[in-house]
Amino acid sequence: MDLTFGNVTILIPPLHITIIVVVIIFLLVRWSKQLETRRFTVFFYFLFSTTITPIYSSYTAKGSFQLWIPIGFIIMFLYLFGGRRNHPAKVKASILGFSIAIYQLILKYVG
Repeated sequence: MDLTFGNVTILIPPLHITIIVVVIIFLLVRWSKQLETRRFTVFFYFLFSTTITPIYSSYTAKGSFQLWIPIGFIIMFLYLFGGRRNHPAKVKASILGFSIAIYQLILKYVG
């Protein structure tokens, strides 16, 4: 969607993406209020959990294939449940980040 004001154009993402971003920010702010100290860490747990990376690449004459995994969520999962730092708000933020990582994986394989 484009909003044009004279020589300036503001590009807004599609409505469903905008609504999803607003809901994610609302949930992260709500969960960060559950922590007594270092409230901003919920945002880092979320951002780190959205990281995906290729672990295998294969190139042939017909094209290429890459196998992607949500490495950020895997590391965050091991960190949270391996220690004593598994506050429910941090776990929720990591799972929300995992859902965004799955969305990114779907976009990689479909697109």
